[in-house]
Amino acid sequence: MIGDGETLEKRLGIFFADKALLSLALTHPSAVNEDPQKFPSSNQRLEFLGDAFIDLVVAQELYHRLPHMAEGQLTELRSAIVRGETLARVARELSLGAFLHLGQGEEGSGGRDRESSLAAALEAVIGAFLLDQGYAATRDLTLRLLQRELDRATHEGIARDPKSRLQEMAQGMGKGFPVYRTVAESGFPHEKVFTIEVVVEGRVMGTGSGHRKVDGERAAALEALAALEGGS
Repeated sequence: MIGDGETLEKRLGIFFADKALLSLALTHPSAVNEDPQKFPSSNQRLEFLGDAFIDLVVAQELYHRLPHMAEGQLTELRSAIVRGETLARVARELSLGAFLHLGQGEEGSGGRDRESSLAAALEAVIGAFLLDQGYAATRDLTLRLLQRELDRATHEGIARDPKSRLQEMAQGMGKGFPVYRTVAESGFPHEKVFTIEVVVEGRVMGTGSGHRKVDGERAAALEALAALEGGS
């Protein structure tokens, strides 16, 4: 860990009564794997709690901000705000990676800037703050951290998902439905990378990778869209 918890608290504008909770929120599973005596538990349970809390807060906020929007559109907006890419961007702005407890292997492989680790750490910090300070304070923190993303989503909407765009284009060209298949998995169990191919009319049109299969599918769809738009 490069930064200390007090510095992070100042950056977030919050105060933890139980500093151990904050330290736990910043403990990556790799630290537990390498030094279980010093780090007996990782932030994964707090990540689970924070993930659920962020979903709730964002859903509530969108519900009140957009009273005439249908359920499907609200779901799409919420997904865009709470997805790993967005949370990791917020975490980078806070330099959250500098405060993580990492194993040496994870440190050496660029773990402080890994999207999945940053998103998980932000969720874990939210989960820890919920336990430490309660619903109201944590709701205020969550809304403050995601204010820009909420404003952008509610005022500008979101770009259409590349998988939906690819399906429309392929069908419009008479090529049928795109088919996604996982061709490789690599990395540690807590940091798996999935490599996905998308096949259109029997031909591989795009390949992508991500820590979630859906992220790999989106990356593959973007590559396929570029190929189809270019006349390939």
